[in-house]
Amino acid sequence: MSAGPGAGAEPVGARHVKRPTPLRESVYEALTEMIIDGTLERGRHLVEVELASLLGVSRQPVREALQRLNNEGWVDLRPGFGAMVHVPAEDEVDQLLAARAALESESARLAARHATKDDIAKLRELCKVGTAFQESGDIDGTVRTNGDLHNLITQMSGNRFLVDFAAQVDRRVRWYYTPVAPVRGAASWREHNRLVKAISEGDEDKAAQIMREHTEQTRKAYHELQSATAEEPAEPTSPARRRRSTR
Repeated sequence: MSAGPGAGAEPVGARHVKRPTPLRESVYEALTEMIIDGTLERGRHLVEVELASLLGVSRQPVREALQRLNNEGWVDLRPGFGAMVHVPAEDEVDQLLAARAALESESARLAARHATKDDIAKLRELCKVGTAFQESGDIDGTVRTNGDLHNLITQMSGNRFLVDFAAQVDRRVRWYYTPVAPVRGAASWREHNRLVKAISEGDEDKAAQIMREHTEQTRKAYHELQSATAEEPAEPTSPARRRRSTR
């Protein structure tokens, strides 16, 4: 019997079942988040067998993930020594935050133009939640809510290209912001509240200015923290300090 016209074509209404996430992708995502949140601290020597044991996988997906992390600048592969969590250079932070300031100041300006009452209510709630996390010492919650607020403002801009560009730098910004979250503390959330007020009032220029100044304060805090850390005496016999999650 002839198969007839359309043989080999997908039937009408066909739906492909989504395959499970490849193991190497899951390992990559896990290691990236561990680097961002400081579980794998900067400069740490990454041993494949240890990471494999930690994640409950074989060494192969870890090796593949480390290669990808190296390509993206999260990890440095050194011949004869192995993998190390990347330690950002001073100019890396300046370059990234300069790009972020340009993107987010424009996002804030457009958000002030397009904000709805519902948008403003969501921003105010995020400020309330973020302040509570900051006051309780929950760094993970603070960083997460900070990211949610900035992402919402970018979404409010209504410019899909700004949204795409901001998404590309989001993880790197979180990595740089996490160490300074305790230092920035209440000041950061006061700035957020001023920003939300400007957006709610439709003051485009003021919203853009506050956002740019906000990013500059984060940049300065990062450099001050790095300078202070460099001056601290080394403690080779002590285990590396880790941030405690209060989630």
